Amino acid sequence: MKPTHSTRGGRLSRFAGKAPIIAAACAAVLVIPNVASADTTISTNSTGTNNGYFYSFWSQNSGQASMTLGAGGQYSTTWNNVTNFVAGKGWNPGTTDPVTYSGTFNCNGNCYLSLYGWTTNPLIEYYIVDNYGNYNPSTGAAKLGSVVSDGSTYDLYSTQRTNAPSIEGDHSNFTQFWAVRQSKRTGGTITVSNFFTAWAKAGLNLGTPNYQILATEGYGSSGSSNITVSHGGGTTSPSPSPTGGTSPSPSPSSSPSSSPTGGTGSGCTATFANSSDWGAGYTGAVTVKNNGSTTTNGWKVTMTYSGNQTVTNLWSGTYTQSGNVVTVNNAAYNGSVPPGGTTNFGFNANYSGSNAAPALTCTTS
Repeated sequence: MKPTHSTRGGRLSRFAGKAPIIAAACAAVLVIPNVASADTTISTNSTGTNNGYFYSFWSQNSGQASMTLGAGGQYSTTWNNVTNFVAGKGWNPGTTDPVTYSGTFNCNGNCYLSLYGWTTNPLIEYYIVDNYGNYNPSTGAAKLGSVVSDGSTYDLYSTQRTNAPSIEGDHSNFTQFWAVRQSKRTGGTITVSNFFTAWAKAGLNLGTPNYQILATEGYGSSGSSNITVSHGGGTTSPSPSPTGGTSPSPSPSSSPSSSPTGGTGSGCTATFANSSDWGAGYTGAVTVKNNGSTTTNGWKVTMTYSGNQTVTNLWSGTYTQSGNVVTVNNAAYNGSVPPGGTTNFGFNANYSGSNAAPALTCTTS
């Protein structure tokens, strides 16, 4: 069966000519965002916000599908003999914060329940698949390795899309990143940073976050779901790195930091940890804590390296680099930190030689 494309910008994605997988239709330039109220049922293609959450709904003009938006991060879907359908709630932009969800997922045929998102610079489409119907989305793809996270092993894959619809237009070239859970589930915590770290260690680097949703998808099937999603929970799994396949070889002289390092400035503390290091690059994580007595309006972290580290991409913040100094400012959604509260950002960086931790300073506004 060949993939079909819609005029909206959503498209059916596939693994190497095998059975298709639905990619969420999300090109903002082709959809006028809506602002929906609670308990609103949607059956036409749209994106927007609902009770503080981003949502996306898309269905091909075949069969019947709808999504009902509930309180907070809750939504429900039904679909019947639909050709292409995807819907869910989440965030725009997405983050590395752990995602917790619960609910029900029922499918007769080919369908998927996954944390789904996009990044730009580079343009990447990613899936963390927790459940699926009668077709395993990894079929036909070359396995890169695996990562243990949140009570199961996830198999890692990467595929290429050429001249395909994306959030940047209908004729894009981009890479898909996949993590498919071996033990299916509906509900729990997805420790997102574990997957970003494992992909990076396999040489798969994400870019600037775009949207991220807990998505219900269906292809040539019928079913229903009732899902509630939120941020929170999660633990860092031991050694969340790919096993098997080909991945960069770690350098004995550049192993991850044994303990976090940090620095205190005006009103906040920034704590750094080397999450994963493969000898020519690494993934860093920084936690920002508000030490003040009032909620912050924003924060800035300065990382000063003693070596030649170069940040290649960063999420949950914006950054500039001048020489060995990297300046990170909060993103639009995480500048407000309550007294005693924390937020975080992560990044990938390249280097040669040794990889000493950066010196940190932190200020708030």
